[in-house]
Amino acid sequence: MSFELLGMIKKHGNLCLLLPTRLQMKDDSSISVQSMPEATHEGLLALDENISITCAVLEDGTRLLTQTEFVEAIGRRGGVKRPEVYIESRKRNVPIFLSANNLQPFISNEILNIATPMRFKTTNNQIGRGYNARLLPEVCNVYMDAYDGNALVSSQYHIYQRCRLLIRAFATVGIIALVDEATGYQEKRARDALERILAKYLSDHKLKWAKTFPNEFYKEMYRLKKWQFTGNKRPGVVGRYTNDIVYDRLAPGVLQKLEELNPRNEKGNRTSRHHQWLTEDHGVPELKSHLTGVIALMRASNNWTSFQRLLARSFPKLNEQMMLPFNE
Repeated sequence: MSFELLGMIKKHGNLCLLLPTRLQMKDDSSISVQSMPEATHEGLLALDENISITCAVLEDGTRLLTQTEFVEAIGRRGGVKRPEVYIESRKRNVPIFLSANNLQPFISNEILNIATPMRFKTTNNQIGRGYNARLLPEVCNVYMDAYDGNALVSSQYHIYQRCRLLIRAFATVGIIALVDEATGYQEKRARDALERILAKYLSDHKLKWAKTFPNEFYKEMYRLKKWQFTGNKRPGVVGRYTNDIVYDRLAPGVLQKLEELNPRNEKGNRTSRHHQWLTEDHGVPELKSHLTGVIALMRASNNWTSFQRLLARSFPKLNEQMMLPFNE
């Protein structure tokens, strides 16, 4: 299927809104705008003085980053004239910036599942095209992992450098919080009923156990605490840290409800893991997205104190007072 050339950005007040002609399928005219998911909030996400991306929040809460500016943000040259490439080993289309053979060992199917661009109706009834905001930190981690594994080629180093810059920006404010702030969505989110939030995140029956927390989460925790990593045998305090770092920051009331659904028995043990009570379609993906952000903060920190401060700024608890910045 062919694509039209890049179009233009239209200014609306202080915002820059993406017009569909920046990248639009030539058969878009046959697709009803009304049938597309609709953006309720739009804004400009400023990651630093040189990087900004138009963003949107859809009716169902999905956060999007517009496609062309997403590609520009990671330093990919050539725009999005050819946004996807079919990869035989994957049996699917893959974004051009994830299509190189040397990157494939570092790309999970979970990343590719959120890598398909979405068409949506903008607030001014135009057609926009964007990637799930969760994809940006995932792409950065792919290039950083490939660099750590000595797998990058010289033509990819500039993307790696840009990804390092983006990871540092995420360490200041989490990507979801950035999109919410830029669009004004956090005001609506704060008004949502607690029951509605919990219904999306939590289930009344537990899922079959599956490995959910990557080993890197614990390895980074041990590194920051200056502990010797011992594999699956962990001190009890790790559970308390996990509750604070993860479950107490997913959404308001999630940890408290998990304590009710998954209480300790008379011996002080739990019969299941907290993550087994998360909904498969929303709670588990949000947990994995949160863990990706947390691990990025861990990797950017030199010690436990600096990580705690970055965590408080990037993923604050509801009504938690933000720590003041300091010089490490």
